[in-house]
Amino acid sequence: MALKKTKTVFFCTECGGESPVWAGKCPHCSSWNTMVEELVEKTSKVPTVDGIVARIEAVSLTDVVSESGERISTQIKEFDRVLGGGAFKGSIILIGGQPGIGKSTLMIQAAMNMAASGLNVLYATGEESPGQVADRARRVGNPTNNLKLLPTTDLAGVEKKIETDKYQILIVDSIQTLHTNELSSAAGSVSQVRQCASSLVNMAKPRGLTVFVIGHVTKEGSIAGPKVLEHLVDAVLSFEGDSFHQFRLLRASKNRFGSTSELGVFEMKERGLSEVADASGYFLQRDGGLGAGSAVAAIMEGTRPFLVEIQALTSTTHYGFPQRRATGFDSGRLAMLLAVLERRCGIELGNQDVYVNIAGGFNVADPGADMAVCLAIASSRLERPLIKDTALSGEVGLGGEIRPVAGIDRRLAESGNLGFTNLACAREKKENTEAKFRFSTLSAAINGLLVKKGEEWLS
Repeated sequence: MALKKTKTVFFCTECGGESPVWAGKCPHCSSWNTMVEELVEKTSKVPTVDGIVARIEAVSLTDVVSESGERISTQIKEFDRVLGGGAFKGSIILIGGQPGIGKSTLMIQAAMNMAASGLNVLYATGEESPGQVADRARRVGNPTNNLKLLPTTDLAGVEKKIETDKYQILIVDSIQTLHTNELSSAAGSVSQVRQCASSLVNMAKPRGLTVFVIGHVTKEGSIAGPKVLEHLVDAVLSFEGDSFHQFRLLRASKNRFGSTSELGVFEMKERGLSEVADASGYFLQRDGGLGAGSAVAAIMEGTRPFLVEIQALTSTTHYGFPQRRATGFDSGRLAMLLAVLERRCGIELGNQDVYVNIAGGFNVADPGADMAVCLAIASSRLERPLIKDTALSGEVGLGGEIRPVAGIDRRLAESGNLGFTNLACAREKKENTEAKFRFSTLSAAINGLLVKKGEEWLS
């Protein structure tokens, strides 16, 4: 007979590790002040099959049959791109983002598209009422009979509905509102989130059910709940953006069935999210040309080339230590590039406040933007604009050298499509591109690309 008992345990909010007593430092991941108390109910059971554990045999890797699953298209190209060509059948996909960013809008659009293609879709919502979800669905598209709405926060109700009606797609909005009666803790707690996510995985895998799970994020922008939540799912997508910009970016930080370097771009409109095919044209606004302190960088996000405008401003410091601020660019890398400009190129920046901004709210991680950042700063400091219709792509080393970057041909093609006749990049031993400007050092690039004002100032 099963024995029931109630006990209190402590879970780590970072790694999900369990401890019988509270500790200031997690014994599993060594994080500080992350242990929270949860009231749980456990059932102890006597082992069956005469108490003998089934023997597990090791098999040769060559004898294992390779798995090949089919992809389910969301009928949203940017969404499918980030997923690696569509959602893998039987996978669990976690989508996180700030409140109001458009996660529910994206998923209701994808749900209607998949339902229109003939799939049976169940949308389980605990965040909003059925009327709110229906109003949004009618605003962004045309609902079909294959899309069913289940307003519940009970995991057992979702499981029963899946077993009864044989759905192929399940959308949960959101995982923090879902709870199971097996645990006595409140919905959204560490134990509830972990247990519900584990139950969804165990339910979906044998049935080939594809599950999309919407999750909240913390103030730091990471998925709320234990880190084990991200380990349980097959893909973790982050929906980025803010209310001050009309663009939304979809990135994959984890994807077992595709690349994690792809990027999807959306624009928020009155009738929902629309795909942005020509993303460079949106992020690059050039009405009157570029002035001093601006440069265009040809970067790569996965296999997709982008052109973004990098703006820099230098100003004489009047209040103590000079300021170094960056928006959309890594502050640590900015400090390194400033040191290279001062030490290798002789540009005096020790008494200058330096501000760098990526126009349009874009976040750049590609090292190929280094050259453009340096040229924008030099242009602002010397008040000399770059040569017209020039895009830049190159990594800057500590020695002041310009290093080649991957995908230079695609960067060149994207530059030409947007009217940039000149692409400045690194000089290579084997020149296999049609780039007009090639430089081996940052000093040479500054001398060759900034519009002359009097005599050259660099030796």
